[in-house]
Amino acid sequence: MKTMWKLKAPSPKAETLSASTGLSPLEAQILIHRGMVDPQHVGSFLLPRLANLLDPFLLKDMREAVELILSSMERHDPITIYGDFDADGLTATALLFNFFSALGISVHTYIPNRLTEGYGLHVQAVQRIARRGSGLIITVDCGVANNQEIAFAASLGLKVIVTDHHQVGETFTPLCPVVNPQRPDCSFPYKHLTGVGLAFFLAVALRAALREQGAFAGRPEPDLKDYLDLVALGTVADMAPLVGQNRLLVKAGMDRIRATRWPGIEAVSELAGLTLDSLSAQDLAFRIAPRFNASGRLGDAEIALTALTTPHLHRAKEVAKQLDRINGERQRLERDVIEEIETRLPALVDLASRRALVVTGAGWHRGILGIVASRLLEKYRRPVLVLDVEDGMAMGSGRSIPGFDLYQALRKLAPLLERFGGHKHAAGLAVKVANLETLREEFEHLADEELSEEDLVHSLEVDAEVNLGDLDLDTVRRFSAFAPFGPGNPEPLFYAGPCDVVESRVVGERHLKMKVRQNGAVVEAIGFGLAEETPAPPGPIHFIFTPEIDRWQGREKIQLRMIDLESADQPSKLQRQPANP
Repeated sequence: MKTMWKLKAPSPKAETLSASTGLSPLEAQILIHRGMVDPQHVGSFLLPRLANLLDPFLLKDMREAVELILSSMERHDPITIYGDFDADGLTATALLFNFFSALGISVHTYIPNRLTEGYGLHVQAVQRIARRGSGLIITVDCGVANNQEIAFAASLGLKVIVTDHHQVGETFTPLCPVVNPQRPDCSFPYKHLTGVGLAFFLAVALRAALREQGAFAGRPEPDLKDYLDLVALGTVADMAPLVGQNRLLVKAGMDRIRATRWPGIEAVSELAGLTLDSLSAQDLAFRIAPRFNASGRLGDAEIALTALTTPHLHRAKEVAKQLDRINGERQRLERDVIEEIETRLPALVDLASRRALVVTGAGWHRGILGIVASRLLEKYRRPVLVLDVEDGMAMGSGRSIPGFDLYQALRKLAPLLERFGGHKHAAGLAVKVANLETLREEFEHLADEELSEEDLVHSLEVDAEVNLGDLDLDTVRRFSAFAPFGPGNPEPLFYAGPCDVVESRVVGERHLKMKVRQNGAVVEAIGFGLAEETPAPPGPIHFIFTPEIDRWQGREKIQLRMIDLESADQPSKLQRQPANP
């Protein structure tokens, strides 16, 4: 499908912001496109400080949660951290397990099996936990929709604290302390914390309370900076927006990861061919997190949890190898399902007339359906549900594009569903096969109502048009201050053209290596996965890119990472956007 290039117009505010901050006009332009128009905002963005983290006690029920933990500690009640099986839930579980262990508290963990139990609290799990005696369950990254299970836990003498960041239902009535910024009665000003982010805030609050009690008079306090790399991993893995509090946490976590206390992170990074000194947020998201996610997707998240909690490097290396093998199996299963869908899809769906996709199959591994949905979303730019059918029930995952709130859509379709949960971009659901066709029709109807034709077109938001001769090493270095990049804070993207192609060749199987020339300046470029676009010299071409510094044997030079390109004689993909006032 064609990708349009939406070139943003220069802002009249860029010169003023540049003059007041010392940034170049191009840097100021990029930051304005990310919503930063005043020098104070720019300063806090470029120099994020942990001192600017919000008070955790601003979170509704945080004080009640801390008091309940303190009373459980005093009574030596069993404490169980009940997590989720994805990387966010696993890092949150590991963070609290490691923190409580550092406090000298015996603590247990419980991660439900994705395939046999599914997401959230479960009655059978609560029963197993209760066998240890009346104690405390602290949920991380789950629990906000589990009132029935919470009431059951209370009937067995268990106390529960919920920490969760997922959407709160209309009939939300807390039965225990519920720490969730999505609560309508929560005044915490930042709403985008992940499960591991909330676990970190809980640890900060608990340490503060213990400090007030004089608990550290005869021993050192746990250094919570040691846990920030876990926060960074889980936050980036959950594709949370890297702005505000998340940016503070991830930026600090990326710095901390270079001297991580957790040998599992080091071992997995090494197997992924990465070094801790040069890890980026993209490395965490696309090279590290999938390995931690894989074990939970295929059934046994305890393997990943062990990697995040073991203090022993040799054990961490053993577990990292298991995670690597499991991730390879996950990739194979994913390819098989996508190939099956791609083979069947043209006969099932007229994409020109459909604004949503609901695909079903039998024998698909349910643990990888969320990734499959993401791949289909990337290719077809439509909200998509991918469901496996077995014994009269279809279960699976959905993903959505901007402009279509998936969680709200499923809420409207709730009478057709057995269960669902998630947020605006991702969700899980179960539906009886008897309701599948109605679900397909109603889901399409909602998408048709809410999405325009333009919403269904792939597009790249381009920050500025540049002349290649204006890029130098110092300019490109300065862009690194905008990292970490991710949702809400994408890498700067630029448009250049027309440029002559000096050299062009395929490297590996799918990558395009080029030299391009504009107004006498010759720059090397690489386009990952763009081998099919190979233009023959001399061009000319237009392209979208982000500039990088290529380091080799102590020398540095600029390299352009091409995102998309077109020959100058093709219909233009470029759309120049009107200027904002």
